[in-house]
Amino acid sequence: MRAKSSFSIAVCAVGLLAGTGIAAAVSITFIPKNTGNPYFNSIVEGFEAGCKALSCELTVVGPATAEATSQIPFVTAQAQRGVNVIAIAPNSPSALNPIFDRARRRGALIFSINSDMPGNETHRDVAILPVDFSKVGASQVELLGSLIQYQGDIAILSATTDAPDQNVWIADMKKALSQNPKYARMKLVAVVYGNDDPQKSTTETEALLANYPKLRGIIAPTTVAVAAAAQVVETARKADRIQVTGLGTPNQMRRFVHNGTVTAFQLWSPYNEGLLAAHFAVGVKQGKIRNTPGASFEVPGVGKVTVREHGVIYTQSELTTFDRSNIDHFKF
Repeated sequence: MRAKSSFSIAVCAVGLLAGTGIAAAVSITFIPKNTGNPYFNSIVEGFEAGCKALSCELTVVGPATAEATSQIPFVTAQAQRGVNVIAIAPNSPSALNPIFDRARRRGALIFSINSDMPGNETHRDVAILPVDFSKVGASQVELLGSLIQYQGDIAILSATTDAPDQNVWIADMKKALSQNPKYARMKLVAVVYGNDDPQKSTTETEALLANYPKLRGIIAPTTVAVAAAAQVVETARKADRIQVTGLGTPNQMRRFVHNGTVTAFQLWSPYNEGLLAAHFAVGVKQGKIRNTPGASFEVPGVGKVTVREHGVIYTQSELTTFDRSNIDHFKF
C-alpha cells in the first residue's frame, strides 16, 4: 500500500491560510485495517481519484497487523496533526472511542469507512459502507448453498475475532442456517479466524481440510481469507469437492474463477467507497453537503447518494456476484 498520497491545489476551500488570502485544501487521512491488503489499496485509489478531482490532501497510514488496538497511535498522531477528516476502517468497534472523541473536539470529522462501529456510532460522524450489511450474511449463505446443492458440512474463515462487520455477518449466517428450512441439510462445523493475514488464513484453511474430511464449502467474508482459502483448495486439488466463496476483489480472484477453483463470490466496489468518501468529506467541509439523515448529493461515477439514519451512507444497494460470465468486466 502506498504510504502517502497528496494532492494539494487550493480549490476546495474550508478557510483561508493566515494572511495570504489563499484557500486552504481539505486534509484527509485514511487509516486501513492493515497495510499490504489489496482490498484497501482499491479504497485508496478511489480516495486518490476524488482528491485529484477536488484538490484535497490525502495521507494514508496504517498498522502492519489488523489487531484491535493497532490503529490507536495512527489516529492519535493524525489528530495531533490537525487534519480535517480521519477516515478509518476500524479493527474494533470500541477500542478507539476515546481517541475519536478527542479528535472530534479538535475539529476533525471521523469517518468510519467500509466497517462501522456497532453500538458505538456516537463516537464517529458518519459511516460510509459499501452496502447494507444486514444483507451480507444471508446472501453469502444462499450463494454457498446454491453451489453445494444446499447440503453438507460448511465452515467460515473470518478475519479477526474482534472484526465488527464480520462478527455481525457470522451471526446473520448462523441465524439463516438455523431458521431457514432451505438450509436444513447444511451444517456449520467450524468458525475460524485468519486475522486478515495470508499465512494465518492459509494455515487455518489447511486445518479445516484436515479436520473435516466431509467439508463441502467454505465462506470467507474477507478478501485476504477468500484468496488464501482458494489457494489452499487449488493446491490440494479439491475444487471438485469443496466450494470456496466469500468476499473478494475481481483482480485477486480472477485466476481462481477462470481455472475452476472458485465458481462465484461476492463483493461491491471498494474504489467507489474511497471516491464517495472524498466527495463527502470535501462537501461537508465546504458546507455544500449536510451530514443529516435524508440529505442527498451526487458523486460522479457513483450517482445519487443519501445520508440515512444514524449517519450511514451506502455506496451501492446490493452485493455484486462475480463469476466466469462477468468477472472480466471488472478491474479492481
